[in-house]
Amino acid sequence: MSEILNLIKHNGDPTMVTTVPMWSRSPWYETVGGYEEAEKLTSPRIISSHIPSQIFSKSFIKSKAKVIYTMRNPKDVIVSMFYFSKILKIFKEPENFQALLEDFFQGSGLYGSWFDHVKGWMQMADKENFFYITYEELQQDLRGSVVRICKFLGKELNDEELDSVVKHSSFKVMKENKMSNFTLIPDDVLDKSKGTFMRKGVSGDWKNHFTVAQSEHFDKVYQEKMKDLNMKFFWQET
Repeated sequence: MSEILNLIKHNGDPTMVTTVPMWSRSPWYETVGGYEEAEKLTSPRIISSHIPSQIFSKSFIKSKAKVIYTMRNPKDVIVSMFYFSKILKIFKEPENFQALLEDFFQGSGLYGSWFDHVKGWMQMADKENFFYITYEELQQDLRGSVVRICKFLGKELNDEELDSVVKHSSFKVMKENKMSNFTLIPDDVLDKSKGTFMRKGVSGDWKNHFTVAQSEHFDKVYQEKMKDLNMKFFWQET
């Protein structure tokens, strides 16, 4: 999403995304370094965050800033975290996949419960300055998704510009772009001998990791925790 937004901002011109690191052009504002980078940006700024809505900046509520909230099938989120935990040195590598599952259910991750995170942000679903989309939608129809995002942002791009956004935000191109694939991150932060930040870029890889019993148990927990949210997401409809 960060790549898409940077490309949209520059009318499909890939110069920015191929010369400036991801964390400088769309910094994570909850980190000290990211906050400093965000202050350097000129309007309109693209700022990334994983923060739950419950503790997100309250000044946002009264501002004209827009939020694009990107979700993913939680089963694939767990698989992604399983591999990410192996390479990010500040994380304790999970003993096994089942242990990570239990941590996910208990909401003991860095940003708390995935279920609470989604339910919290979805309270803004009817707001004009809030747009939500799933990773699965981006994969299935990237160009159509970019068109929808542009409409939300009030940004008009021609066909050539749209094609460029789609091309340069594809997994294949991003994986080869040093400014986007996180290979520039120092070795004392990411242990690149254990894997890559951009791994597969697919949906449904959870089927290669969950046992039938784990999947059925997850579905029961999901139904219980999300029962108060009267919404179905893209991964539930396919």
